[in-house]
Amino acid sequence: MESKQFNDAFLKACRGEKTNHVPLWFMRQAGRSQPEYRAIKEKYGLFEITHQPELSAYVTRLPVEQYNTDAAILYKDIMTPLPAIGVDVEIKSGIGPVISNPIRSVRDVEMLGEIDPESDIPYILETIRILTKEQLNVPLIGFAGAPFTLASYMIEGGPSKNYNKTKAFMYAEPKAWFALMDKLADTMIVYAESQVKAGARAIQIFDSWVGALNVHDYRTFIKPVMNRIFTSLQELKVPLIMFGVGASHLAKEWHDLPLDVVGLDWRLSISEAREMGLTKTLQGNLDPAILLAPWHVIEEKLKDILDQGMKSDHYIFNLGHGVFPEVQPDTLRKVSAFVHEYSASRP
Repeated sequence: MESKQFNDAFLKACRGEKTNHVPLWFMRQAGRSQPEYRAIKEKYGLFEITHQPELSAYVTRLPVEQYNTDAAILYKDIMTPLPAIGVDVEIKSGIGPVISNPIRSVRDVEMLGEIDPESDIPYILETIRILTKEQLNVPLIGFAGAPFTLASYMIEGGPSKNYNKTKAFMYAEPKAWFALMDKLADTMIVYAESQVKAGARAIQIFDSWVGALNVHDYRTFIKPVMNRIFTSLQELKVPLIMFGVGASHLAKEWHDLPLDVVGLDWRLSISEAREMGLTKTLQGNLDPAILLAPWHVIEEKLKDILDQGMKSDHYIFNLGHGVFPEVQPDTLRKVSAFVHEYSASRP
C-alpha cells in the first residue's frame, strides 16, 4: 500500500473530538460481498485464511482500499481464541460455529485451559503487525466476543434461535455459569491485550446474542463480568466499543460501563438513544438491508441518520449489523463517499 498520512478521524470521534468529516467503517466490511474474497474462499476456509498472516492482512485491508473507510477491522472470527482453551470448534459452511464438546457442568468449565497468545495464536498477532507496520493508514480495530455470546455457542453446541439451553444453564447452574463467565472474561482480556500490544488501536467487544436477556438478568448474570472486562481493558488506553444485536433495551446498561463507544443496531435511532441519556460516542446504525434498495432510498436514509448523529461530535457511522453477501461493492463505495462528503459540508 502506498504510504499516506495517517487518518485518525475514527480515533478522534471515539474520544468525542471534532473531525473534518464523520468517520465510518462497515461491520463485516472484509469479505462476503467482495469478488476477491469469494475467490479466496473457494480455496480456503475462514480458519485457514486467518492462519496465513499475509493473506489475512490482505483481506483486512482490501475494504479500506476499495471503500475508503476510516478504520479497518481485523479479519478473524470471535471463535478464534477458543481452541486454545480446549473448545473443539469447527466453522461449518452455511451453519456457523459447531462445537463438539459443549459445556454441561461446572466440571466442563474447570477443564478449560488458559490462552497464551504468542504461542496459541501467533498468526493473529503477526497479521496485526503486518497491517499496522506496513500497510494501513487508518486505525486497526481488534475485537473479541463477549462471555454471553461465546457461552451461548459453547452450551448450545452451535448457533441457536432462542438460547433455551444457555438460559436454562444460567438459571439452573449459577455456580457453573459464573465460573464460565470468569473463565471467558480472563481469556478475552488476555486476548484483547495481545491485539493492542501487537498494534490494534481500538477494541470492539461483540455480544451479538445478549439481546436474548432482559434487563434484570443482564444486570444479574452479565453486567458484573462486562464491567470487569472493560475496567481491565481501560489500562490499554485505546477506545473500547460495545456492540450487540437486538439489544436496544440494554443500551443504557452498556452506557454505564467503563467504555467509550456504544454501538447501535437499527432498532434504536441515534436521536432516541440521546433522549435516553446516552452521551458517549454512538456508532451506527443503517439497517444493512437498505443497502439492497435503490440509491435514492439509501441516500435519504443516510441523510436522516447523519443529521441525527452530527448533532454531536460523538458519532461514528456504521451499519446496524454486518454487510450482506448480496450487497454490491459499488454501493459501499457510494455510501462511504456520501457520508464523507455530506458530513464535510456541515457548518
